[in-house]
Amino acid sequence: MTGVPAVPKRAEGEPQYIPCSTYRLQLSSHFTFAQAAALLDYLEDLGITDCYTSPFVMARPGSLHGYDVTDPTRFNPEIGTEEEFQHFGEQLKQRGMGLIVDVVPNHMCVTHPSNIWWWDVLENGPGSQFSRYFDIDWNPPKAELTNKVLLPFLPDQFGLALENQQIRLIYRGGSFFVDCQGTLFPVAPRSWPLILDRVLDQMRQRTGESRDHVMELESILTAISYLPPLDETDPSRIRERQRESDIIKGRLTKLMESSDVARIGLSTSLDDINGRKGDPRSFDALERILADQAYRLSFWRVAADEINYRRFFDINDLAAIRVEDPEVFETVHALVFDLVRKGYVSGMRIDHPDGLLDPQKYFEDLQEQVPISGKSQASPDKAGARRRFFLMAEKILVGDEELRPFWTIEGTTGYGFLNFLNGLFVDASRKRALLRLYCQFSGWSQSYADLVYESKLLILQVSLSSELEVLSRRLDRISEQHRWSRDFTLHSLRAALGEVIACFPVYRSYIRDGGSHPDDEDERHIRYAVRSAKRRNPAFSESVFNFIENVLLLKDPEGIGEADRSERRLFVMRFQQLTGPVMAKGLEDSAFYRYCPLLSLNEVGGAPDKFGVSATFFHAKSLIRQTSWHNSLLATSTHDNKRSEDVRARINVLSEIPTDWYRAIRSWQLLNRDKKVLVAGDQVPSANDEYFLYQTLVGTWPLRGMNEKEYAEFVNRIGTYMEKALREAKVHTSWISPNIEYESAFQSFLAAILDRSQGNNFLTAFQLFQAKIARAGIFNSLSQTLLKITSPGVPDFYQGTEVWNFSLADPDNRRPVNYDLLRSLLKQLRDAEDQKVENLVDQLIRDPVDGAIKLHVTRSALRFRRANRELFAKGSYTGLRVAGKKQRHVIAFSRSYRQRELVIAAGRFFALLGADRSLPVGEETWNDTAVVLRRQIAATNYRDLFTGRVVATEKRNGNLVLPVAEVFSHLPIALLTSGDIR
Repeated sequence: MTGVPAVPKRAEGEPQYIPCSTYRLQLSSHFTFAQAAALLDYLEDLGITDCYTSPFVMARPGSLHGYDVTDPTRFNPEIGTEEEFQHFGEQLKQRGMGLIVDVVPNHMCVTHPSNIWWWDVLENGPGSQFSRYFDIDWNPPKAELTNKVLLPFLPDQFGLALENQQIRLIYRGGSFFVDCQGTLFPVAPRSWPLILDRVLDQMRQRTGESRDHVMELESILTAISYLPPLDETDPSRIRERQRESDIIKGRLTKLMESSDVARIGLSTSLDDINGRKGDPRSFDALERILADQAYRLSFWRVAADEINYRRFFDINDLAAIRVEDPEVFETVHALVFDLVRKGYVSGMRIDHPDGLLDPQKYFEDLQEQVPISGKSQASPDKAGARRRFFLMAEKILVGDEELRPFWTIEGTTGYGFLNFLNGLFVDASRKRALLRLYCQFSGWSQSYADLVYESKLLILQVSLSSELEVLSRRLDRISEQHRWSRDFTLHSLRAALGEVIACFPVYRSYIRDGGSHPDDEDERHIRYAVRSAKRRNPAFSESVFNFIENVLLLKDPEGIGEADRSERRLFVMRFQQLTGPVMAKGLEDSAFYRYCPLLSLNEVGGAPDKFGVSATFFHAKSLIRQTSWHNSLLATSTHDNKRSEDVRARINVLSEIPTDWYRAIRSWQLLNRDKKVLVAGDQVPSANDEYFLYQTLVGTWPLRGMNEKEYAEFVNRIGTYMEKALREAKVHTSWISPNIEYESAFQSFLAAILDRSQGNNFLTAFQLFQAKIARAGIFNSLSQTLLKITSPGVPDFYQGTEVWNFSLADPDNRRPVNYDLLRSLLKQLRDAEDQKVENLVDQLIRDPVDGAIKLHVTRSALRFRRANRELFAKGSYTGLRVAGKKQRHVIAFSRSYRQRELVIAAGRFFALLGADRSLPVGEETWNDTAVVLRRQIAATNYRDLFTGRVVATEKRNGNLVLPVAEVFSHLPIALLTSGDIR
């Protein structure tokens, strides 16, 4: 393949620094800055050039991932101090290594007082100096919520929680708080007189009490009465309230420290206010105090319908922030910008940019304000935003969707590549057979498209109905702007809008506030969604869908004013912020756990109905990446994926042998039928859940034998994961309404089939079949590792995946990595460097259980890439033709730069090559198969990086070729170098 596909023009510039390879580290109290610094020698030896860390700013205590940020301006003390970070940063600098940090600009955790911005909002309402930081609707449809934030954190209905004393008032350090079973919320000082008046009465009645103390409390109460109200928004009055509140808190602290009577009176007052069980009227005072707050506590189930702050997806604990506001942007990025300025940070990963109001502007603001030294490589006379700094976005593309070329980023975090690469190892020729057998086993009959549509509708109904309601009311107001649309009812608009969102084919569109028309891609997606919604709803009037389409396409009726036009644009911007969460929850967190013919396809950014990727398609995508996104990350495992690369590599093998797979699961089903439990007349698990479980076991079963403790841990891991999978599917149980009876029956079935006591015929049969799959999966893993390291882009390694890693979705994939073991393996490889490399490879592949063979491939290729940085950064990409009997079993391409050339070859479909019986190498396996070289640069001899063997080219049918039997004489992968490349 020599033609380069036409691609849109990119944003100008090129970052001053671009990583050569990255290694993702999950920082937490279990893996700190100090531990990361101690790992750098190992990573440098591995060939890694850049660490890529999870968020390390202040987060909810105990966080294992860091995305529940509470204060982006401070380091997380559980991970380390500023000094410990600086030591980590200096150690990176000494080795010439970079640091990519994870930035979370979309949301914050709001259930811990270390989030002082949210805390201030709860205390001061719309008059808080930080109210502009959050996306709060202070005038929601429910009048009782005007100027209040709904807090859906109660375990039961408000009245029951109150009278069961699950809500209590407490005093701590000069302030009052509402304590909801350990979660605290501030009490506004203006409501304190309801508490302190009682204390004052008791102090006056105590003859021995100091008159000074009484006068001080009277003075405090007077000061409270002068505080500006919560709806005061004048900046000077807000500052006054903050200043006076702090003074009042300090005075109250001193009073309580100096007066025993005041302390006793306060304790009595709180006891009275907190009520007595069995006496409903005793809780009236507490209810009045709660009614005076700028928040309304409610049952957690109320969130879906009435919550009035934008969330991260449907997670009540994570409230969205408004980085489109310059002050918020500056504050949120203050720490990371300081670390860039000091030379510690060389790149950023942007978390969930689809949640932002205007992602393009956000990226441009970052590029303009990031404090890097020196000048950009962009031409100074060129107008427009420039790419000065290495930014990558966690953007998930769907189908044929392309990343926006005008964004000032280097690419995505690599999910697109992950799925293209994974697809190479799925045998598309057997799709029909596998689907037929899946339907026979599971009883599945629904189309995948219908499943996704229905799953998204379900999310709108049970998780994000409040967001849909708010958006519908905006649309209802817009409909009143013109006589052509004024007769649409709120009910019809809400129904039609929900249908359009459920039919939206991608996560979101990117229409901007100042635009006059969507770009071609956005228009295509909008028209598709409306057309699909019409088709699915023939009983609806088309006119309401046409109205929605016109609003989304920015087609304004004549005669409307600027205010009306602004309202329409704001609706579009908010619409875009809703479609993404609906897609994520409906697709990734629902449909992916229901429809499971081949679970390796159910990956973030993937599609279970897209069965396999051809070599031609992979090469075409690689050419586009080389031309336009050559700095984009290349991932195979991430902290967010559904299954690790090695689990997918195994499950992919099933696509090659659908008949054998079907025979196996049918026999297992018969062997395990007596272990099922009857719940409400149905056998548990269902056939579909059983099919899901068997794939999961095939993908995760350890290569190494397990002792009793290890086996118990494995069974517990699978049980925990399957509970999550069942709840995400929302068929028999869910997170909102757990069906404990079904879940218990499932866990009972799981324990029974994995019982290692004698007589478990299933376990014997399963392990025999799984061992064959695991053998072929090993070679799939090695092939995808090599292809990732040598493809256009920046290869990324998730912690611990340099050896075998059979992890599932979080939290399973965030378990600690045994770096002592990895250091030991790496040392063994170093110590063996003096021996003949062919012998080392033969030894490693004969006994691959410890993962040393994968570590050898990874280390060799990464170090080679680091030593030939320019070749991989600037070199061309050419897909190579493969000829011969086993041609479809080989993927090959070349990378060349300035007369230097590499040839990369990787095998696939190893089960069909008999990998379970013998190594898929040599003449017996590959026969006449050959890689056809380009005539322009083809060398006479090539040396394989992994074995050191020299492979001579041959002439066949007028072409210069490399015989695959020679190329794959020891391993079914090869990185072949010509000339003086080292």
